[in-house]
Parts: sequence; C-alpha cells; structure tokens
Amino acid sequence: MIIGIPKEIKNQEHRVSMIPSSVAELVRRGHRVLVQKNAGAGASYPDELYQAVGAEMVDTAEGVFAEAELIVKVKEPQASEVAMLNEKHTLFTYLHLAADKELTESLAATGCTAIAYETVEINGRLPLLEPMSEIAGRMSAIVGSYHLAKHRGGRGTLLGGVPGVAPGRVVVIGGGTAGVNAARVATGIGADVSILEVDFDRMRFLDITMEGAHTVYSNEANLADLLPRVDLVIGAVLVPGAKAPKLITREMLKMMQPGSVLVDIAVDQGGCAETTRPTTHDDPTYVEEGVLHYCVANMPGAYARTATQALNNTTQRWTMMIAEMGVQAACESRKELLGGINCMKGHVTHAEVGHAHDIEVVDPTTLF
Repeated sequence: MIIGIPKEIKNQEHRVSMIPSSVAELVRRGHRVLVQKNAGAGASYPDELYQAVGAEMVDTAEGVFAEAELIVKVKEPQASEVAMLNEKHTLFTYLHLAADKELTESLAATGCTAIAYETVEINGRLPLLEPMSEIAGRMSAIVGSYHLAKHRGGRGTLLGGVPGVAPGRVVVIGGGTAGVNAARVATGIGADVSILEVDFDRMRFLDITMEGAHTVYSNEANLADLLPRVDLVIGAVLVPGAKAPKLITREMLKMMQPGSVLVDIAVDQGGCAETTRPTTHDDPTYVEEGVLHYCVANMPGAYARTATQALNNTTQRWTMMIAEMGVQAACESRKELLGGINCMKGHVTHAEVGHAHDIEVVDPTTLF
C-alpha cells in the first residue's frame, strides 16, 4: 500500500503522524511511505531521519495526496486538504466531527473512508485518544495555574499557596483520563482539588488512588455550589464521538469570581461550557463574564515531540493493520475499528456524529 504523511497545517500544530521508526517498519514490510518535506521538523524529526529508513520525500501536500491510498494525519483535515481527498483515500486521524457540521458534510462528500482515532473504542476505553487526553489533562493544570497570574489576566492566586495562605481551589469536571491527569498535576502543585464524576465505581477508584483530591457527584446543584469558591475549572467531559454536554451555562459562569480561569479540554467536541469557543496557541485566551477562558483546540501540539511519540505508541499497530489488510479485512479482524469509521462512500457512518448534525447514518458494513 502507498501511505502518505502530510505536514500538519492547522495553526501551531507541530506534531507529525508517524515517527521514523514507524515508517521503517512499514517500508520493511514492502509498503511505500510518502512523507512531505519538513513534516516532522516541528517534532524534531528532520527529513534525513525519514530518508534513512526508506521514506520517499515529497515537496508538497498535493504530491502526497495524489499518490497515497492511506493518508495518516494528526488533526482533522483543513479545507485545502479536504479538497484533495477522494474515494480512493482512507484517512486515519483525529476528526472530532460532532463539533463541526461543515467539515462532516464536506468530508463525507469526498467519498473517502474517514477513520477517527477518537472513536475506536475497546472495552469502554478509547486507546487512540488516551495519550492525548493524558497530555491535555496534565497541561490543563499547568496552563490554568499560569493564567491565574495577574499579568495573564487571572486573580493573582498561586494554586499551591504558601505557609499561612490557603491553596487555590480547582474543580475538575470529569474523572476520565484527562480529568485524572489534570487532578494529579493540580494536587502535585498543592491545590485543593475536587473531581466531579457521575460513575460511582469511578468515584470509588478515584477516592482510593487520588490522594489529596475529593470526589463530588456531578450534578448542577453541586457544581453551582462549588463555582463561587473556585479559582480554576477544568472541563474534562467526554462522550465518545458526540458533542460534549454543556454543563456550565453563562448564568453559572457569572457565579465565579472575576479573574478565575476555565480550561476547557472538551473544546474539540464543542466544549462543556456555553461560552466555549476554539482558540489557538497564538491567541489562547479570552474573557467572558469576567472569567478567563483557555480553549485551545490542539493543546498537545504545544509539546509536539512528546505528543508525537505517545500518539505513535498507540496508532502504529492500527496503521500497520490497515496497510497490510485493507480497511474491510482489518475491520473483520478487529471489530473495534468499525466504530472508528465516521464517513464512507459519501455517507456518515457514526451514530453520534449523525445525531449531532441530524444527518442520516449508514452502517459501514453495508458499504464494503
């Protein structure tokens, strides 16, 4: 198979979909791998490393898309990339289509098979999303703490406090992978941390393992009780493939102290606050109702080398399977991969994506 690795073009996106060792394994098995020049530079993987393992370097994205059958990316295709896709392509990347109807419709119209990392689910886990959730979760406490500084527009609260001064208060909404990692860093800083969760088994697990953090049942009343006293809110809510529920309304936001901070990790799926809108690393924050919002849609891109390596650890085996077997046989071998197919042959094929945009959904098994 011919596999293409284009350079990511989303704002401040420095990750690359494959590291040289992954390329080497594909080449060893007889596949052609086309890598756009400088695709790995942002993650400190120069072209020479790809050439050394047998990759073919291509000057432009157009050259990659024109020849490749399997396009492996990191972020959702931008408009110029969608225009280069057609029915011969299988696209393997993060998509987050439930938050973007225009992208959903345009991507489906290309006829390509679009497989989303974030909707491949195994026993209730999202293994291809987890490494980025871990990074975004850990980042959220760091960037939230930084933006609480007065010169960044925050309240001027040091989350860890000092002797004689109480620590800052952090509320993490969601006790999944991102939430746990956010809470772990926040407690490590010394903050007073509460984790809101609805799953009692998960709360018991967190109560046992998260020393220094408190668990609170997640409902509107408990959240409203916490908001007036909190310095940093971290939104870490996820419904696989679906839009994030809007748990924080504008009226609830008004309860928070001026200069408090909201970091919404769920922004890729539309965000968990009514006031959330995507921002970039170039211009990461804005203020609504006196609350500083940090809503960068590709947070792990800031730590491109670590994120690239973590992503490859989980995606490599799936990329290899698709390259070796083709999509249909790979899905027959690993049924979980079917859940990753969001679009195919002009149709939306993921139930949550279709529900989010009121688009008819077709079972992908009927399209092979």
